[in-house]
Amino acid sequence: MTTSTTRTELDAQTLWRQDRDHFIHPFTDYSTFHEQGCDLITDSDGIYVQDAHGNRFIDGIAGLWCVNVGHGRAEIGQAMADQATRMAYFSTFNNLSNAPAAELAAKLSELAPAHLNHVFYSCGGSAANDATIRLVHYYFNRLGKPNKKRIISRNNAYHGTTYMAATLTGIASNNWEFDTLDHLVTHLSEANCYRRPEGMSEAEYCDHLVAEFEATVERIGADNIAAFIAEPIMGAGGVLVAPEGYHARMQAVCRANDILFIADEVVTGFGRLGHFFASEKVFDTQPDIINCAKGLSSGYAPLGATLISDELFEVLGTPQGKGGVLSTGFTYSGHPVSCAAALKNIEIIEREGICKNVREVGPYLEERLKTLSHHATVGDVRGSHFMMCLENVADKATKELLPVEARVGDRVAFEAQQRGLIIRPVGHLNIVSPPLIWTRDTIDRVVDILDEAFGAATKTLREDGFL
Repeated sequence: MTTSTTRTELDAQTLWRQDRDHFIHPFTDYSTFHEQGCDLITDSDGIYVQDAHGNRFIDGIAGLWCVNVGHGRAEIGQAMADQATRMAYFSTFNNLSNAPAAELAAKLSELAPAHLNHVFYSCGGSAANDATIRLVHYYFNRLGKPNKKRIISRNNAYHGTTYMAATLTGIASNNWEFDTLDHLVTHLSEANCYRRPEGMSEAEYCDHLVAEFEATVERIGADNIAAFIAEPIMGAGGVLVAPEGYHARMQAVCRANDILFIADEVVTGFGRLGHFFASEKVFDTQPDIINCAKGLSSGYAPLGATLISDELFEVLGTPQGKGGVLSTGFTYSGHPVSCAAALKNIEIIEREGICKNVREVGPYLEERLKTLSHHATVGDVRGSHFMMCLENVADKATKELLPVEARVGDRVAFEAQQRGLIIRPVGHLNIVSPPLIWTRDTIDRVVDILDEAFGAATKTLREDGFL
């Protein structure tokens, strides 16, 4: 561990109470939280994190899809400290800027598909998606097409939890009893190859999904639709990999109907699939906009970015009239410390060949995780490279799910953590999205732990009458 001090058990108990009593945690089950509280992670190093009691774990989720270069990178901390000492903050409004923001914008333009040469900064993925929709609506207003407001998203998509981003998100449970802006968003079917209609090939399934989009455009009217937004691979919605050719064909529908194509690469960007951006390199698309966050700074500082095409910027960068300004943005747009962290993070990814590591080691992670299919509950192992998911079912033949009260994902995650590995439970799913520096040896250790964890969870499910 990188810490120079060891917390006492008293410290741990005090922190636990402070956290439970005062910190409103996102995505937390408050039926158990008030009694159980949280596990406090206090230290980290490389692929490991440590809790307040000194227990050490392999980080199987990269913090939250984001610590791509691993924990405890002193040079990122030093770059942030140097920038904070020199100038921690100054406004980027009204023709003011700072060096890290300018350098990072140029670097992102270099890494992105060739036509994406303009960067709008935000503070994270939700804000990036929210800001993008506001800019898209403004763009069409400027073109004299004010009716083009509707955004097409997908069921089980995850785009964030700010008001607009939450509406884009198609995971029903995310918005239980929350309001959404439904008049602005229409959801299509997700591309879920595991649960595609019986007897339908993947190619036929792709035809089916594209036809649904075309019918939706015809029903709503292309003149009323501004954009289609999609994650190259769905993240929190189940790590769903679309059938081959899906994204390129969806983009073709967009092009034919004057609909913008937005790629939400908040998760897939910065190496998770083996490239800085997956849209063009992996999925053969050229989005009008790419949104990114998470791996952009490897989570060392909050930062989001919207990468905008030359064609769009030609409109966005033209004032509405004399004295007109692009009147949107954030106090922390282009925050110099966050941008300094991102620049050093990208330097590390390039210098250490981390994208190459993902391309070489990622298929081994896929292969090894598939060996867990022998467990009674593991119905599907899917994903790509360092973005993987195991779907738990009650019956592999019918793909029937276990009841919610079985808490199968939580059981597996608990058993894994007891053995020194943190993975993410999402309902009946278990997600593995590690730092991009895992090796084959690490993967072997992880799969051994998961093998035991699934076995133990299956045992308790049987004891409790769920299997």
